[in-house]
Amino acid sequence: MSQRAVGSKSWFLCGSGDRRLRLIRLATEKFAVICLLLGLFVIPAQAAPTKILVFGDSLVSGYGLKPSEAFPPMLGIRLQADGYDVLIANGGVPGETTTLAFARLEAALESRPDLVILELGANDMLNNLPIKTTRENLKKMLQAFRQAGAYVILAGMVAKGDLPSAYRRRFDALYPELARTYTIALYPYFLEGVGGNPALTQEGGLHPNAKGVQAIVTHMAPIVEQVLAQMGVKPRRSSLIGE
Repeated sequence: MSQRAVGSKSWFLCGSGDRRLRLIRLATEKFAVICLLLGLFVIPAQAAPTKILVFGDSLVSGYGLKPSEAFPPMLGIRLQADGYDVLIANGGVPGETTTLAFARLEAALESRPDLVILELGANDMLNNLPIKTTRENLKKMLQAFRQAGAYVILAGMVAKGDLPSAYRRRFDALYPELARTYTIALYPYFLEGVGGNPALTQEGGLHPNAKGVQAIVTHMAPIVEQVLAQMGVKPRRSSLIGE
């Protein structure tokens, strides 16, 4: 056995001196390279998908459309194409007023959403329900979602032009007022650029057709992604190495 001093440490080699030392160095270098390559390709543990609940009425439920053409799944396709790992639940019920929606709120909370898009109030307006009732129901739902730890995007509505002007002013001011009070994101008019457009709506000019839904998704997706960023949710990287 021979002994070589390296720095302040002694290395004991069995066998033919320098040749054995070269073999050990070669093996060590190969092992280091293998470890480096393995480290580069290790895939980190995946976080759970972000759960998004779209809670609303026929405008989001997919009324008159195929299930796959409704707003929630179409928004999911857009977000996934942008790199976000999301699960989207369709919580829309045709004909729903804010009072009816509040009655099923507890069941909605059981899904423990991370983000809620709240789209309600159109049927209150169409049925000329008191604005005070609409406000109180929306307030209670916003409070419940916030207390459950969910972020909220409020999708607003505007009153029909044939309603009394005093009612229209109060109704149109409702959504910005709630967004300011609860410091939440607001999409001022869910049917912006779509409502009343024959090319983007079904018969009657209110409910969006498939092209109309796609237009709404295009308009709303940037706001949804802004809120996801506030939540700390980032799109997946396109590559494991680099950037």
